[in-house]
Amino acid sequence: MTGRIEVRGARLHNLRDVDVDLPRDALVAVTGVSGSGKSSLAFGTVHGEAQRRYLDSVAPYARRLIHTAVDPQVRDVRGLPPTVALEQGRGGAGARSTVGTVTTTGSTLRMLWSRCGTYPAGAGHLDSDSFSPNTPLGACPACGGLGVVHEPTEASMVPDDSLSIAEGAVAAWPGAWLGKNYRDIVATLGHAVDVPWRELPRATRDWILFTDEQPVVTVVPTRDAARINRPYQGTFSSAARYVRRTLAETRSATQRERMLRCVVTRPCGTCGGRRLRPEALAVTWQGLAVDEASGVPVDGLLATVRERLDELAVLLERDARQQAETLLLEDLAGRLGLMAELGLGHLTLGRSSTSVSAGELQRLRLATALRSGLFGVVYVLDEPSAGLHPRDTDRLVDLLRRLVGAGNTVVVVEHDMGIASRCDWVVDVGPGAGAQGGEVLWSGPPAGLVGVDASVTARYLADRVHTAEIRQGPRRPGTGTLHLAGLARHTVRGVDLDLPLGTLTVVTGVSGSGKTSLLDAVHDVTGADLARVEDQPDDDPADDDAPATGSVTATGDGIPRRVVRITQRPIGRSPRSTLATYTGLWDHVRRLFAATPDARERGWTATHFSFNTAAGQCPTCGGEGAVAVELLFLPGTYSTCPTCRGARFDAQTLEVTWEGRTVADLLAMTVVQAAEVLAGVPPARRALDALDALGLGYLTLGQPATELSGGEAQRIKLATELQRERRAPTLYLFDEPTTGLHPADVHRLLAQLHTLVDAGHTVLVAEHDEAAVATADVVVELGPGAGDEGGRVVSVRR
Repeated sequence: MTGRIEVRGARLHNLRDVDVDLPRDALVAVTGVSGSGKSSLAFGTVHGEAQRRYLDSVAPYARRLIHTAVDPQVRDVRGLPPTVALEQGRGGAGARSTVGTVTTTGSTLRMLWSRCGTYPAGAGHLDSDSFSPNTPLGACPACGGLGVVHEPTEASMVPDDSLSIAEGAVAAWPGAWLGKNYRDIVATLGHAVDVPWRELPRATRDWILFTDEQPVVTVVPTRDAARINRPYQGTFSSAARYVRRTLAETRSATQRERMLRCVVTRPCGTCGGRRLRPEALAVTWQGLAVDEASGVPVDGLLATVRERLDELAVLLERDARQQAETLLLEDLAGRLGLMAELGLGHLTLGRSSTSVSAGELQRLRLATALRSGLFGVVYVLDEPSAGLHPRDTDRLVDLLRRLVGAGNTVVVVEHDMGIASRCDWVVDVGPGAGAQGGEVLWSGPPAGLVGVDASVTARYLADRVHTAEIRQGPRRPGTGTLHLAGLARHTVRGVDLDLPLGTLTVVTGVSGSGKTSLLDAVHDVTGADLARVEDQPDDDPADDDAPATGSVTATGDGIPRRVVRITQRPIGRSPRSTLATYTGLWDHVRRLFAATPDARERGWTATHFSFNTAAGQCPTCGGEGAVAVELLFLPGTYSTCPTCRGARFDAQTLEVTWEGRTVADLLAMTVVQAAEVLAGVPPARRALDALDALGLGYLTLGQPATELSGGEAQRIKLATELQRERRAPTLYLFDEPTTGLHPADVHRLLAQLHTLVDAGHTVLVAEHDEAAVATADVVVELGPGAGDEGGRVVSVRR
């Protein structure tokens, strides 16, 4: 090890003026309970300072904007090389982003077909861009390379034809001012806006929805009587025109998702969903068209590539074409081989990157980094073991060692004690979460951490914790049975499974064996035939595939009447969504403030104390507490609102207090602090107690959804369920809920899942965690391999 990175005075978030040294040219783990400050140190401070130094090189005007977004809050960092951060965020991946594009393997594949493919007789040579659905040369002209066409229809744009235009019948139009503008123009043109949509003449409905005309009319708006209503020139756009333009131009995932609900999506009739032009699809290599090769799992494609390399190796003389093929195949074999080593052999290059897990996506980026050949940089990784079966972690550590051996420093924020114990250096942050964390308890070789009494991590590193701390008593026999037959989705094909009711069942297996697909199949089949689906918001399937197939019957007691899926998808995509609003406890807080004498005197209702309505929100940030900062050549970000300074409300609303506190004061409180203040408000206290029981007591009520990890989001969703006083028998489905959690938090989470079972519910969990497997009533193992080699029940253990 040569040199070190010296951090002095780190104060970001909950870090308490931290001083710490990290060795260079080493594998360093940063550990600690969830919320202790690990990410603040590794990503916010180390990577944030390197990013700030880079941004200092841009133009002064741009720097003024950027510095509001990047502030590592550290006194000094010495010996810091350039950094590369591989986080678990999706990074705004769109519909065209695939495994092949993320890893750049797709480029090599296209070059192989261009240079070495077998062309039909008389066909001209095609450039590599002709084999890409993301370029004008290669994309099918009918669908633009998407493989599907989005068709706006009356039913998709007007889901409730009993509503009038004034009531928002045309759901495809935008909200806020622009939607009101379109409705005002329709009224100005003489069309009825106050009668049910279905009663309008067909010609009128077709014109409003589908016309290409864009008339400009003078509109006299109808607004609040207290406001000045000035005429203006308004330009009309039909609903279909607005939908198509938004889908083509928007960079907002939320906008795109909303517009996709307003269209009917069908496979492209021209290319049959293959996305490319016919001339590209006619070129083959080893009998495969380029899209067919992109649909072969990495393991299978790697075998084909190596087989062809063996054939070329025995040739005594190779022509120019065969030499080019050898070079391309060697590069392809190296890239595919790394993906296979990282436990990603079940993926296909054509698979959408939005459908892979956050852990898989990070390992795809890691595979790209390993091929980049960078030297002398610091890689900062966010739990690269997430979603990995224990058998794959050894290979992961070996690959991280390769990065170190190539002259780099690797810093991993990690909860897997097996990985942490094999690192050169461990930095443990704690002792607790939030205000109780932010201190460096140990910085040195892993063996030394075991003797640090204040460290929670030390107990788990020394393996001094037993599963009896999670649950006690014998395994439950079950109260009944859910008989599932012929389950099919993705790699799961024709599976029969008897799921015992009133138990905690863990589905395990190697990465890619079909665990998530099995959960989705159980969800779809049970929800369609037996119970009412009540998923947590934002927990729809990650892709747009048709529902799974199969059948279900049930016998015994505890037959579920509800099906609830709880995943790690975000609880919101902007700072407007917070822990308090998602759990519903903010409704109780607003009622408290509305009942104060000051609020009654002003005539204010609970609505006035919501930062999601115009009544009391800050006019500058619209109640978000932050304003968007768009950066040229860099991802956009948020900066604290200069008017309310993050309070979210206008000055008048903050004049009203309850027990000496404003609404902004309560938003700034942690869950633990708020539980004391709101002890006399039972509904709010139940929500806060549920959050604290899951180890989230360090979060503030106003914590923006954009700052929550996937694990935190999933536990907030679980807390929302736990606060319910009465629930019908429910089937709960969890997809790797321990991801991103410290072992201590894993034990707290598992204890709560067992509490759900004790209350008469059934819990089905897809998991790798050893504690989850050890304390389960039933363990279902899928496999035996990944991808096409998985999807079958290997064993059921009770």
